[in-house]
Amino acid sequence: MSRPILTAAQMGSAEAAAIAAGVPAAELMEKAGAAAAEAIWRFAGPLPALILCGPGNNGGDGYVIARHLAERGTKVRVAALAEPMTPEARAARTAWRGAVEPLADPAPAPLMVDALFGTGLARPLDAALAQRLCALAGAARVRAAVDLPSGVASDDGAILSPVPDFDLTITFATLKPSHLLQPAARHMGRIVVADIGVTAASRLHEIARPRLAAPGPDDHKYRRGFVAVRGGTMAGAAALVAAAAARAGAGYVRIVADERIVGVPASVVQTPGRPWDHDDPRVGAMAIGPGLGVGDEAWSAVRAALGSAAPLVLDADALTLLAREGLEILHEAASPPILTPHAGEFERLFPGLRGSKVERSLAAAAAARAVLVHKGPDTVVAAPDGRAAIAPAGPAWLATAGTGDVLAGIIAAMRARGLDAFEAACAGVWLHGRAAELAGPGLIADDLLDQLPSALTQCL
Repeated sequence: MSRPILTAAQMGSAEAAAIAAGVPAAELMEKAGAAAAEAIWRFAGPLPALILCGPGNNGGDGYVIARHLAERGTKVRVAALAEPMTPEARAARTAWRGAVEPLADPAPAPLMVDALFGTGLARPLDAALAQRLCALAGAARVRAAVDLPSGVASDDGAILSPVPDFDLTITFATLKPSHLLQPAARHMGRIVVADIGVTAASRLHEIARPRLAAPGPDDHKYRRGFVAVRGGTMAGAAALVAAAAARAGAGYVRIVADERIVGVPASVVQTPGRPWDHDDPRVGAMAIGPGLGVGDEAWSAVRAALGSAAPLVLDADALTLLAREGLEILHEAASPPILTPHAGEFERLFPGLRGSKVERSLAAAAAARAVLVHKGPDTVVAAPDGRAAIAPAGPAWLATAGTGDVLAGIIAAMRARGLDAFEAACAGVWLHGRAAELAGPGLIADDLLDQLPSALTQCL
């Protein structure tokens, strides 16, 4: 099940709604601190702890954490940046019976808990404070952050001031965008979402493992999904797309190209030189762009594909052609196409967009009337109807040639099996990342093909 993601403002509204419904703010803080203490205890054990408390409610959570860890027998010290400023934080400070040191120069501890600033931080930390935080983190064996590491913006993944690497981040009720958006996400470590009784609807979610139907006794190759792949000047790219679609469960995969492509699985149908019937109703998805070329013939192929009834996945050279010729032609597509740009392609297609990666992706999806897979170490999928999702961090070793072609093939297979464009894109991104995890370091794009059946099995 996918986990919702709330911005700082949305989380504030959700907490306000819970308080208005009769849940005292102090009770929410107690639940948050107790849940965070439980997570820290399970992760780090009874290590002597230094808890850094800020003046707001994040610091109040820190005082509650200190009390609960001490009750478990942990040796706890608390260092405060300033006196608590909210009633709830002051009450939590009073309930903590131990000493409170100034944060000027506390001695380090094996376990450091950062409860200085959480959701809503909008400016850099004071330089001396940031340096002190990094030094204490560097001297600790285990580092835990409450809600978000101090120095991280909540909504766009920005780093406002130097941030150490944490081993554990405990957040409350839901994920926040910066838990998954780079460059902030790389500092989070393991992320735990603690239930504090606050709920809220969101159109932004984390991409989760899809639940896919296994083939049944009445299924046949066309019902499992017919994927057409348009070949071009670089045959290897189309071969990767086709092989990925087949390995991702498509029942029938066909390459449309002028010449036979070497290295394609024998199960992939090739009819070199035969013109493609763009009105074939059996086609569940067509992938076009990888290795296509950027000449007039390639543009004619893209235009013909957009004029067909087939759901489309457009990648690589098809995106270059669209950036050159204009996006208006996408509005003529029979169903929302799926575009899979990396950062450079995205900027060429949608120059000058502002905001977080999620905001830019949503704006681009609305402008193109297409589903966007905005690729990168923090891949974002956005739909023109306002839905969006962020992928969990994928292995860094995916940054190698051909892996994007594999992703296009997987997404095409998901679309051909009947998922709508947004769901197909999300499912494809998850399978791609899982196959990379199974392949391990040193993978090349071909290795993903070998691992796709195992990744797919986990979704059935």
